[in-house]
Amino acid sequence: MAAGYIPTADGSFDSWQANFQAYLDAHYGALGLASDVATRVKIARVDWEKAFGEHTAARQAAAAARQTKDGRKRDYDRLIREVVRRVQTHPTVTDAQRAALGITVRDAQPTPTGPPTTRPIVKVDFSKRLRHTLRYADESTPTRRARPSGVIGAEIWIKVAAPGDPPPTGPAELTFLQLSTRTPATIELPGEAGGKTAHYMVRWLSTRSEPGPWSETASATVGA
Repeated sequence: MAAGYIPTADGSFDSWQANFQAYLDAHYGALGLASDVATRVKIARVDWEKAFGEHTAARQAAAAARQTKDGRKRDYDRLIREVVRRVQTHPTVTDAQRAALGITVRDAQPTPTGPPTTRPIVKVDFSKRLRHTLRYADESTPTRRARPSGVIGAEIWIKVAAPGDPPPTGPAELTFLQLSTRTPATIELPGEAGGKTAHYMVRWLSTRSEPGPWSETASATVGA
């Protein structure tokens, strides 16, 4: 006999046991059982159904209490925010008072952000004729398209080399192409670049015009 014939979920078990007990109570003799066995099963059913009913009622009461709690919290949250807006705009409120309330204390002298410290990861799609599509992401969040905090965009530098020429050894061999503020960046190349290899290096540029470290060189053939 399979061990899993009794359902484990409470609702399914309740339906199953009701049928089991009713049939057993009506046919226990034909099943080779004494009346006391049927009586024990009937008592156990009463105990179960009482406990199951109490549990169901408690769950419903808990769900209702949670809805009430969430609604009161939303109302309280809105009221707090309304009060805080008034406090923040009051001319005599000090930062010490704001701190005591645990609300935002505005930074009167924002700490300047330094240059970017991470590098872009660059991939080149060269499936179109005389066009490269550069997709880039930060190395710290390679699955996201967002730029690092404090970054205005990505500087894209390029060198187009004849077939067989070695790749550039550093950014000094490349020429600035554009500042891209959103990935992907589309690069339209001139006809004479067809069949050659475009080498790209990319770096982040901060809102204070401070560049970050260079990416690895990304290279792709220019479709003719």
